[in-house]
Amino acid sequence: MYSPMVSADALLRCDVTYAGSTQVLETLAVNDPYTVPSVDIGGRFWFKAVMVGHAARVDYIKLYAYLDTRTQPLLIQEAIFLPPFKTTSPSTPLTGTQRLYAGPVGRELIYSCTLQGEQP
Repeated sequence: MYSPMVSADALLRCDVTYAGSTQVLETLAVNDPYTVPSVDIGGRFWFKAVMVGHAARVDYIKLYAYLDTRTQPLLIQEAIFLPPFKTTSPSTPLTGTQRLYAGPVGRELIYSCTLQGEQP
């Protein structure tokens, strides 16, 4: 498996917006994806950004978006990114702007993520 080199400070940065309010979520590489918590977004959604790797490499990135329902969070999107990642600048766009609609009235969750510190 190809594993790109990353600097020691490789960072996945996601800007997540709901109802006009933006949260900036920053994620470092982890060995165990199950330890990464989901983040409450405005009481309507949950967002989880996972970057798995060790030392100076990223094995994969997974992004999860959930709608918060009365019974349990409902997965509305899982995005998987595998290396090699496009490297065009110190802050590489990973997702572009994503717009997700869910719930009975089509609530909108907007996010975009960049990978910072990745090297070819």
